[in-house]
This record gives sequence, C-alpha cells and structure tokens, in this order.
Amino acid sequence: MSLDLSVHKSFKGRRGPVLIVVADGVGIAPEGPSNAVSQAHTPTLDSLTTADLACQLLAHGPAVGLPTEDDMGNSEVGHNAIGAGRIFDQGAKLVNASIASGSMWDSPVWQAAIAGARDNTLHLIGLHSDGNVHSHTDHLYALLRQAASEGVTSAAVHVLHDGRDVAARSALVYIEATEAVLSEINDAHGVNYRIASGGGRMFITMDRYGADWEMVERGYNCHTHGHGRHFESAAAAVETMYAESDAGDQYLEEFVVVDPSGQPVGVMSDGDAVLLFNFRGDRAIEISQAYEDDDFAHFDRGLRPDVYYAGLLQYDGDAFVPKNYLVDPPEIERTMGEFICKAGIKSFAISETQKFGHVTYFWNGNKSGYINADLETYVEIPSDNVEFNKTPGMKVREITAATIKLLRTGEYGFGRINFPNGDMVGHTGDLDATIEAMEVIEDCIGQLMKVIEEVGGVLVYTADHGNADIMYTETDGVRSPKTSHTLSPVPFAIYDPGYEGEYTVQAGEDAGLSNVAATTFNLMGFDAPEDYNQSLLNFS
Repeated sequence: MSLDLSVHKSFKGRRGPVLIVVADGVGIAPEGPSNAVSQAHTPTLDSLTTADLACQLLAHGPAVGLPTEDDMGNSEVGHNAIGAGRIFDQGAKLVNASIASGSMWDSPVWQAAIAGARDNTLHLIGLHSDGNVHSHTDHLYALLRQAASEGVTSAAVHVLHDGRDVAARSALVYIEATEAVLSEINDAHGVNYRIASGGGRMFITMDRYGADWEMVERGYNCHTHGHGRHFESAAAAVETMYAESDAGDQYLEEFVVVDPSGQPVGVMSDGDAVLLFNFRGDRAIEISQAYEDDDFAHFDRGLRPDVYYAGLLQYDGDAFVPKNYLVDPPEIERTMGEFICKAGIKSFAISETQKFGHVTYFWNGNKSGYINADLETYVEIPSDNVEFNKTPGMKVREITAATIKLLRTGEYGFGRINFPNGDMVGHTGDLDATIEAMEVIEDCIGQLMKVIEEVGGVLVYTADHGNADIMYTETDGVRSPKTSHTLSPVPFAIYDPGYEGEYTVQAGEDAGLSNVAATTFNLMGFDAPEDYNQSLLNFS
C-alpha cells in the first residue's frame, strides 16, 4: 500500500496543529484513597475527560498485541499501538509462539549458543519476574530446560530484581521458584545450574536512552567479572538488604553468589554464551552494546571475555542491536509518522530522556532516528538521575515550555509529547508524590490548552497504560504498595476550541490505543489509511 493520504471529504481540519499529549501511566480506575489520579486536584483534566468529546480506551492485553486479558499494558506496546494505528503481536506473544512451536530451538542463534556452551557455561541475564512487561520467568525456565536437554552442563543465571511490574518486595518469591527449577534440572540431568549474580533493575544493567551508563557499568562488572557484595545465595543477599533498608526490589544493590571458598560461581570466561532473556527493547539495548560492541567507549570493561552474545529479540532493528537474536521482533511499517512525512507536514516529538524513545523509537515502529530530518524536530529534555518521587514534576514543565515554543512558531502541523511522571513516580509506590505529579500535569495541560486555542489547533489527551490509578492494595487493613502497571483503561479526550458539532466521539467496547492514529488523521483533515483501525470520530 502507498503512503499517500487523501483529504477528508467533509472535514478539513483546523488552521493550527494537532497535538497529542500522552500522560504516561495515567489510567482510569474507581475513585478511592489508592487512586492518585482521582485524589489529585485536577479540575481541568476532570472537565476535559468527562466532556462530550471523550471516551475510554483499552490499553492492555490483546488490544495492544499482548497474549491475554491478564497482561497489563506498558509504554512500549502502548506507543507502538498509537503510532502504528494497528495491533501487532508483541514480544511476549511472539516468544510464546516460538517456544511452543519449537522454532526457537531450531534457530541458528540458539544452536550457536548451545554449541559454545556445551564445553563452557551458558549465562542467562534478565528481569526476574512474571510481570510480562520486559520478560517472563517462564521464558527463562524454557531456555534452561532446553539447554539441559541439549547437553549444556553449566549454566549461570544473573537475576535482575523487578519490584516494579510486580509487587515492590517480591524478589524472594521469584528466587524460590527459580531455585526449585534449577534444583529439578540439576537432579534430572546431573548438571550445575545456579543463580550467580543480581541486583535491582533500577540500580544495575537496565538503563535506557543513555540516561545513566553507570547503571550499566555496575551490571556488566557484576555479571561478567563478579564484582559486588558476596553472599552464599541470592536469597541471602535479598534478605540482608531487606534488613538494611526499606528499599524496594528495583533499587537493591548488586550482589555475587560465591562458593564456600569465597569464589564467585558465575564469572564469565572465553567461549561462554550469554543470552539476555528480556523481550522488550528499551532497557536491553545498552547492556547488549556493552557485550558486543568492539568500539565501546561508555566505560572501561576491563579484561573483556570473548563470549557469544544474543538477545531473545533484536532490540533495535536500525542499529542491529544485538547482532544475534532468537525471535524476530514485530515488523511494524507504515506508521503514522511515515504518512505525515510523506504528506510534507512538519511535526515534532518531545519528552525527557526517560520517555524520549517512546515518542520517537516506539512511536515509529521500533525504528531509531528520524523518518525525515527535514520535516521532523525531536527534542530530548535530559532527565535527572534521582529517585522520581523526590521530584514529582520530573521535566513536565520543561516539556511543556518546549512544546509551547514550537506551537507558536506556526511551522508544525502535528506534535506528540509524553509526560512521564504519572508512570515513573507511580512506580515508586509513593502516593503523595504521585498525587503531586498529577497536579503538575493538570497545570501543564491547562497551559497547553490556552496555547492550542491561541494557535487554532486541537489537543488530544490520552495515556499509554495505567499505573497512577491504583497505588496500593489492601488486605485485612494492611496496605501494600502497588508499583506495577494496571489493567485499567485510559482516557481519550479532544480539546477542539473551533468545534461546531462537525463530529462526535463514538468508541465501541473494543476501542483501544490503536484507534488513536486514524482519529488523529481525521482531526488533521485526512482520511485514515484503509488498513488502520477505525477512527473514533463520527462525522454528521
């Protein structure tokens, strides 16, 4: 199909641009004390999201390409769905299918990894939970069992505690489950499979967008060279750190498991194979570069072992990171950005570092860089390297200021921005800070609405998934912080100062984030591409 857009037969759009604001992590859940969205004082947002030109959209499960209704949405699949205008099977679903069919084990990358590991050690690194956002322990267990069945006698698991897509202090649950699987494999095959190292996902290894390379350095040195506090087991490490502070799993420091003589049990050596079992790309790219780039300058890797490195998927298809991978990622083409560029319309994308790739890389179908540098402006506001509840506004005010500046130039027909704090502060489990985050969004949406009216444009307000809408659960009067995403729908609202009844918003029960793109094309005065999921607008 072509990338040509046809002019809408009855609606020519407004004179100003269409601006999409993604309030990351701001879902819709019943009002109550655990709902930071409803607890915040947000009269502008309340009015916007309950007006006639508003509805709710699905942002989880099959609506965004995930396997089941029990799978919460996330920023990757949410921005993929918005930017692509269609639903593509996502990482978890693709990996499940590859394992079920056995095609993963037939792949040349798996065979190369196993060939090297038979005489050496297979190392498996990844987020250690069943959150199904970046990884799933079922995938880890499948990899371990298959390796044992194919003659690998030594395997070391390097776990990254979650506490973000799952309960804040649940690391011991996952360690116990994994130790049971390792024991089962060891007994059945007479092999040496063990947990070798680990640490919290927000302290080691899983940085993204170049925000904090020191995280990656700590992780690389821990997993590769055995640098970190020594413990007799992963459980002992977590129990000790729990006793030392109230930090959630995601912030726990790196540790190394050692044998009775004090030697690390999983240091990497020449000839070893290393598999990263995360399927989501953003927090997998940097550690992949650390293992496979010959010209790597972000930190000193020390005496670098010659290992065979592969990812579960390829995390960046443009930069070919990593070079070796087990499952082909979703092929997302003909994104809304490609259509807008083909039409010759200037556009911009703005966020801070923590979510910059969401409105560029994920929005553009997992492709890095500009589609057309002559027509697009990407603005990255550097994020602060602090715990996000310490600065609940994050860089939302700076994002707003940069957006207003571009809107007032009159050069752009389309813009997209991401306000990250509903999600990033929500992940800390700090209710009061998340309420404050919502009130910063309230103020900035008010500013943007005034400027949209000034320039004669249209503002679309939505979110990519829930998080801030359920901040804790309560059982028998005991509250437990909920730091993970939710299964909640998300808001969709149009602020159109020039509105004279030309259209209505009509969303069916299955309306989801993939319907946003066609709706946006209509608001810009175009028909949507034929294969896009239908617009939410009904023209009288």
